[in-house]
Amino acid sequence: MTENVLNELDQKICDVFPGLVVRKDLVKTVKGNAIVPSYVLEYLLGQYCASNDEDTIETGIQTVKEILAKHYVHRNEAGLIRSTIREKGRHKVIDKVSVALNDKKDVYEAEFSNLGIKKILIDSGTIKKHPKLLVGGVWCIADIEYEHSEDKDSSPWIMGSLKPIQMSHFEYESYLEARRQFTLDQWIDVLIQSIGFNPEHFGRRSKLIQIVRLIPFCERNYNLIELGPKGTGKSHIYSEFSPHGILLSGGEVTVPKLFVNNASGKIGLVGYWDTVAFDEFAGKKKKVDKSLVDILKNYMANKTFSRGVETLGADASMAFVGNTEHSLPYMLKHSNLFDALPEKFYDSAFLDRLHFYIPGWEVDIIRGEMFSEGYGFVVDYLAEILRHLRTQDFSDQYKEYFTLSSDISTRDRDAINKTFSGLMKILFPQGDASKEEIEDILKFSVEGRIRVKDQLFRIDNTYADVNFSYSDMDGKSVSVATLEEIEYPNYFNKTVSDGEEDGTGNNQESTETSTPNATANEEAKTEAPKEQHLTFAENQRGISYDKLFGPYLKGATEITITDPYIRLFYQARNLMELLETVVRNNTEDDEIFVNLITVEDEFKSFQQIEFFEKIQNTMFSVGIKFDWSFDNSGTQHARHIVTDAGWKISLDRGLDIFQQYDMGDAFQLSNRLQKQRACKAFEVTYIKV
Repeated sequence: MTENVLNELDQKICDVFPGLVVRKDLVKTVKGNAIVPSYVLEYLLGQYCASNDEDTIETGIQTVKEILAKHYVHRNEAGLIRSTIREKGRHKVIDKVSVALNDKKDVYEAEFSNLGIKKILIDSGTIKKHPKLLVGGVWCIADIEYEHSEDKDSSPWIMGSLKPIQMSHFEYESYLEARRQFTLDQWIDVLIQSIGFNPEHFGRRSKLIQIVRLIPFCERNYNLIELGPKGTGKSHIYSEFSPHGILLSGGEVTVPKLFVNNASGKIGLVGYWDTVAFDEFAGKKKKVDKSLVDILKNYMANKTFSRGVETLGADASMAFVGNTEHSLPYMLKHSNLFDALPEKFYDSAFLDRLHFYIPGWEVDIIRGEMFSEGYGFVVDYLAEILRHLRTQDFSDQYKEYFTLSSDISTRDRDAINKTFSGLMKILFPQGDASKEEIEDILKFSVEGRIRVKDQLFRIDNTYADVNFSYSDMDGKSVSVATLEEIEYPNYFNKTVSDGEEDGTGNNQESTETSTPNATANEEAKTEAPKEQHLTFAENQRGISYDKLFGPYLKGATEITITDPYIRLFYQARNLMELLETVVRNNTEDDEIFVNLITVEDEFKSFQQIEFFEKIQNTMFSVGIKFDWSFDNSGTQHARHIVTDAGWKISLDRGLDIFQQYDMGDAFQLSNRLQKQRACKAFEVTYIKV
């Protein structure tokens, strides 16, 4: 980030939330080899670097580095720190602290994870104030004293003071007032930057998918699952984002740890944490305790669990994240989207209690350039806001405008309502959402539950097929479909074994669907060109210039492309790929004249012209005579392709239909094949002229 130069959004974040935001790349700058969650580092950065003044930031970075160097306990330096405490008599440390009750002595005893000391007496008042010390441990700043005693039963370590690393208070009304100063798009970008990502690398749908990961922190008893490829950041939120969430690896989960130890009566994690996340949840061969599955099913449905004869309640949300073993089309064709789960969790009663299935295959593998260098909330501040929102219910805010179909069961309806409530809390805590904005959130909430129900229908055909639709106050009904149904309609509305294959891997049997996008997708595969209007959803794959334009470019000898935005490298590359489609639809002994009408780049026209000259020289050898002209009148906004074969193709986004991908990585399929790229939302109209 250039010195003292902020973009409009970053400047606004700093102005509206002074002292509560931090530049997100600073975490990496100060972390070094300290193995601590981001919220610990951002807590310190929030104390010293919550500014956009470069001098203050530089001074703050040095201060935080000094604090970490002096007080953070590395395990391999624990002996040195213990010696320092002994020699000085007192020293401040940053470490993860857990506490247990010694019932023989009737005292609470603390253990410091990295420092390697235990049985330090801690007063019951501190435990009452911070009960999470009893379960899982909490990162703290603590003063440790040393006083040797001849009594071999007493510990020389004394707790001077202990302060969990988390924000002590915030003003909720100020937060609501500040939210009103941002548009929805701006606010979504603030949240994405707060998570740590650069919003420029994500479309609207992809941003919402990231935001859904936050719902367990603001919605009580919310059950979320995300299965997808490795490296997409599925567990990051639960380990790094909030002091109110805990991430467990798959092998660490037991009934006593999670719910209650009947022998001691000690309540487990669900009694103390807002969110309990299960990492590495997938794996068919994993051994799972059947009793854990049973008690989980009961808790997820009823919010209660038993301790002997006593029934207890808790409001911890559950998040399950894991890696899929197969591609999306393979799972849809041969099994279902829960295919990777351990056998005992492959239980329709358990799966039916999931409120939302995040389509992990839509999430890009994290690349370096996707991380933000802009400003976002100190995550601990946002974590406290989300925790405050757990007491509120926004689930009825769509009912002024829309009604869910009576065909939707109570359990499905509850799932939709909880997702909708969570998203509304995060995006519109102040209210004021328009009908259109509410509809978008409702539709997205319905889709996440459909993804669960579709798979249940595949697993257990006793589940009734449900019409997931809603109506507005005028009685207009809208059906909702998942994106994978739009992309692969042949694999839906039937069990996996139905239909015969035609030798290409596609089922011959037609599928009934009322989804416009599904129809559009099928029509895009049709060879015969015809007048039509197609709509494509964000993150949809399987789209290419060959499918979209190939049939309409055949037989043309003159093609005019009008697009004011062919300036940057990736835009010129899109143009080159369109011309490759022209080449594939042309015979070698013909010549085709292709003219581009665009707008001259105000600052780098020399580079723009260099791109065009290279394209011109390359295309000449294959019979394509490419030329270009600039229309700088300021009136050129339309984007279309016109051929002398009688077709006009109107493009609302021009050639810029693909989301960002790594053009420099020759081993990425998205760099080699257009159909492997995720699309932006766009529309195409084919007109006979």
